[in-house]
Amino acid sequence: MKVLRPRCAFDVPVEAECLVPERLAEMTTEALLRLPLAYGRFSVPLGELFEVEADGAADAALLLEGDFSRVKRIGENMAGGSLEIRGNAGMHLGAGMSGGTIRVLGDVDAWAGAMMSGGCIEITGNAGPSLAGAYPGETRGMRGGMVLVRGDTGLRAGERLRRGLVVVGGCTGDFPGLGMLAGTLVAFGTLGIRAGAGSRRGTLVALGGARGEMLPTYREACVYRPVFLDCLLRFLEREGFSVTAEHRSGRFRRWVGDANELGKGEIFVHEKDLQ
Repeated sequence: MKVLRPRCAFDVPVEAECLVPERLAEMTTEALLRLPLAYGRFSVPLGELFEVEADGAADAALLLEGDFSRVKRIGENMAGGSLEIRGNAGMHLGAGMSGGTIRVLGDVDAWAGAMMSGGCIEITGNAGPSLAGAYPGETRGMRGGMVLVRGDTGLRAGERLRRGLVVVGGCTGDFPGLGMLAGTLVAFGTLGIRAGAGSRRGTLVALGGARGEMLPTYREACVYRPVFLDCLLRFLEREGFSVTAEHRSGRFRRWVGDANELGKGEIFVHEKDLQ
């Protein structure tokens, strides 16, 4: 395993797309220290910004300790191995990743898991805007894999989600599931306003209710207990989320839309008074 620690607090962002476990697995410490990083408008060797420790093993495991909130693109296009960050992480964490696991013991900034197609990202704190989203000009966001956030998320979580599972232990910002194509987004807290705007397919689940009214392009279909939620909740409980007796036995109000698009998206809102 290789361990990196910042030498100081960074005044400007650091572009660190090279911090990917499988790329560094066979690299010697000397070669790692020479890797070029973009620090503001300058290119500097990694050793000037980070301390490096290595145990000599050639495994695809990377540990980052300290404040990485100004370090961007960690784990970008990651295809395997394990990456753990004991602190906060910057923008574009795990963007485009196709495999492996990333665990963050802290908060992350915008675009975490953007356009990823596989693997798992777990965030113990909060996530910024556009979690598992699509970059401007792209028609699809997250295309597979799983993102687990224990805290809250910012705006536009799951934008243009194509496949995969996004779980938010707290509340989402506004416009969750914007333009969804498929996939599933679950919030244990409340869904933000304008949930599912422009969605064609896909499933949003609000275990803590929804803020504001549903868009007028959504129609109320029924109130019932979806069978698939029992399996999903059992899985999420195993993943450490707080599934309550109300979640297990309650009924859900199903909304269908967006009628401005294909109209096959669905939003399930847990109704605490309907048992």
